[in-house]
Amino acid sequence: MTRRHLKTLTVLAGLAPALAFADEDIVVEGTRLPSPAAEIGSSVSVITADDIELKGYAFALDAIASAPGVTINQNGAFGGAASVRIRGAGSDQTLVLLDGVPLGDPTAVGGGYDFSLLDASEIERIEILKGAQSTLWGSDAIGGVVNIISKRPEEGLGARMFAEGGSYKTFRGGAALSGANDTGDFRFSASGITSEGVSKADEADGNTERDPYDGLTFAGRGGLNLPHNIRLELVARYMESETGIDGFPPPNYALADTDDTYETEQFSGAATLRAPLFGGRFENVVTAGFTDIYRVGVYSGFESVDDGDRLILRYQGTVRLGDRHRLAFGAEREENEANGEETSTNSIFGLYEVKPVDGLTLSAGVRNDDHSAFGSATTARAAAAFSPADWLTLRGSWGEGFKAPTIFQLTISYGLLPPNADLQPETSESWDAGFDVTFLDGAARLSATYFHRDTENLIIYGATNRYENLAATTADGVETAFDVALTDWLTFSVNHAFIDATDATTGDPQIRVPRHTGDLSLAWRREKLSGAVVVRYNGAEIDNAFGGNVDSWTRVDLSGAYAFNETIEVYARIENLFDEEYQQVLGYGTPGLSAYGGVRLTF
Repeated sequence: MTRRHLKTLTVLAGLAPALAFADEDIVVEGTRLPSPAAEIGSSVSVITADDIELKGYAFALDAIASAPGVTINQNGAFGGAASVRIRGAGSDQTLVLLDGVPLGDPTAVGGGYDFSLLDASEIERIEILKGAQSTLWGSDAIGGVVNIISKRPEEGLGARMFAEGGSYKTFRGGAALSGANDTGDFRFSASGITSEGVSKADEADGNTERDPYDGLTFAGRGGLNLPHNIRLELVARYMESETGIDGFPPPNYALADTDDTYETEQFSGAATLRAPLFGGRFENVVTAGFTDIYRVGVYSGFESVDDGDRLILRYQGTVRLGDRHRLAFGAEREENEANGEETSTNSIFGLYEVKPVDGLTLSAGVRNDDHSAFGSATTARAAAAFSPADWLTLRGSWGEGFKAPTIFQLTISYGLLPPNADLQPETSESWDAGFDVTFLDGAARLSATYFHRDTENLIIYGATNRYENLAATTADGVETAFDVALTDWLTFSVNHAFIDATDATTGDPQIRVPRHTGDLSLAWRREKLSGAVVVRYNGAEIDNAFGGNVDSWTRVDLSGAYAFNETIEVYARIENLFDEEYQQVLGYGTPGLSAYGGVRLTF
């Protein structure tokens, strides 16, 4: 089969009705009122640890990219800066939570999160909430929320280890030890990767110097069960990496091989106290969370240092008013510091959920955020899910979003004028409507969602050589997904997203948002053998304001595993099976045909 035929097959499959389906048994936590997926009016994609292992995803970025409506861009594989867009919203308009703690970089221009650091081995679940979610989580949730939940301890004492090696002199491994009993629980893990890498500047453009990548992660979590059902939980994660990158050297100032590097250290942690009252009908949760990031970059011989942190103090009370009503309310404080500058936000919110009749769930909420620089912002949301029959769910949601100006935007000016102290938050309004259908006695599932978003007051670098509220965008699209159990061990899945994201003033397409993306997979799990074939399609996209384009591409990955027994499992994966030459960001390289193999041990 030629590459041309593969591309045609993927596009046609992507156009079939389809949207990533959350398992009915999964309780989605990112809505702040945890609920089964079928009772949530918002559009949510859920990726589980089983999905990650079955399809061989090594990094969280690869797993997240499998969700419809989500697009990724990475400045070269193996540690290149990586961003996530939801439904065409800017990468800095995606709020990222890890065990409830925001991971956005307070030192970055737009405050977004670099996904290149995050290994997938310790992830239990990824919830992707699409559409504006600021009523739930405050700033940055214009496009949506990526809520990442790390693996939790299991009953008894156990350990797991894995080690793998493969192309580009890449070695990756990790180990975890966990335990749980009536008193409490714990889990400690460590993972690391080292790779010779590929050239960040595409080898096809004559750049032959490989850029190495080394990453290390330590994580821990624990819980203590106290009297009266009170529980104390602690989570912590430390990540560090060293990445070789390429720059824009003279005399051409075009992307090419250089000796540039950057090193990153990031720590995140949280302490949570859960105290139920009145027989569990009134739940109280108090959380203190902290993230710190320290980065040293060497660019053309010059050293740049960034240091920032974020503190979160959060209270939420949830009251169950009978079987059909839930009320949540709370208060939060967030403090950001970057390179000596500070901002803070005080917030209050309220959420209400009611089930007036069987099969119907209605929810609504309102939130006010008071920012130390720009003042106050109020957002609201509403959602509904209705299941008139066991095989059908109708859902819809509406919400408002906002993103506070970052410290960088508030303090940096390269012209004669001082930094713009009058910056206002970016704002959005979005809505979606869709349905989920099951048929063939539950063996097949079909979903489709239409969405619309308007974003205003976008902050861009203006002609005054400082940041201004000058732009607006709009986006419409359709997400579809279909999956069917062909047998009791073989599953076929396909999803597709059409996104029409444009500049609201000029009508020009938004950069780095392909109109068509899709995934097709065939996965099996039979006795001791498991694996998957994944075909990923990314349509052509405009890369920059100067007219640079990135061509469409199709990549095929193959993964498989064989379990000798409950203790030993060997696995392998082949990435880019047909050696497709492609780019995610103009000028930056990606790996060709590559292979990896390893072993997993479970005790």
